[in-house]
Amino acid sequence: MKTKVLLDTDIGNDIDDACALAYLLAEPRCELLGVTTVSAGGLDRARMCSALCEAAGRGGVPIYPGVEPGLIVPSPQQPPPQAEALKRWKHRSDFPQHEAIAFLQRTIRENPGQVVLLAIGPMTNVACLFAADPEIPTLLKSLVLMCGVFTRRLAGSPVCEWNALNDPHATAMVYDPAGVRPRPAVHRSIGLDVTRQVTLAADEVRRRFASAQLLRPVLDFAEVWFAAGPKQITFHDPLAAVTIFDDQVCRFERGCVDVELCGSHYAGATVWKPDPAGPHEAAMAVDAERFFSRYFGVFA
Repeated sequence: MKTKVLLDTDIGNDIDDACALAYLLAEPRCELLGVTTVSAGGLDRARMCSALCEAAGRGGVPIYPGVEPGLIVPSPQQPPPQAEALKRWKHRSDFPQHEAIAFLQRTIRENPGQVVLLAIGPMTNVACLFAADPEIPTLLKSLVLMCGVFTRRLAGSPVCEWNALNDPHATAMVYDPAGVRPRPAVHRSIGLDVTRQVTLAADEVRRRFASAQLLRPVLDFAEVWFAAGPKQITFHDPLAAVTIFDDQVCRFERGCVDVELCGSHYAGATVWKPDPAGPHEAAMAVDAERFFSRYFGVFA
């Protein structure tokens, strides 16, 4: 049985979103039901998703540009610079507009208890979905987020993570600290403090990606990323994706997540409280070797 997955992504700023989408397209146990984009430059983000789907021979995967502005405060997210590489890759250019939330709602309702919603961008689309249809969380198989900071055990770990701070009010809605909305059966987060432990230097990325056809457009996008300054890839989003198919890659603990909104300049900070009966799961540790084996294994 394949696992049904919906992907919500801000592909095109950091390179890890493209790495995650390529993995889902290559993972034989994944049935990718569709992709929605979130934050500024949604059309270019959709085109980038299309380029990877075309490279995988999966041009029919539904792709919907989603919500661009933050719910209440302006989002700091900029349009995707990696879109400049699109001219070298076949992709669609026309996508349904203003239908992303309805698509997510419809697809989840058509597959009750079967869909993993993987959100690897700001939480805006997910918050809008839950607000539009409060029953949706209970209809998911699981909600998997690349979001937040929970352990802060690494020296220099930041207080906030980009997806969480990009739209802090949406983040608060998705974690729902008030406990009003029914929660998904599995509400799982992979935070920045853990994902920062899975990195590859640019030269190693070039060597590994060049041997897999589906990773070649990702490598082209990555060269834009490398030229902007970072000379490595941190596999934030791919780690979240791999946990869907291998729950031994990360060690998870249960607890409760609150999201800071006021009384602090750290709007979007995730506050973790361990609790064996808590509604959330958060990654506490990662087996980096196992992750890279699982990730690159699907491209062999």
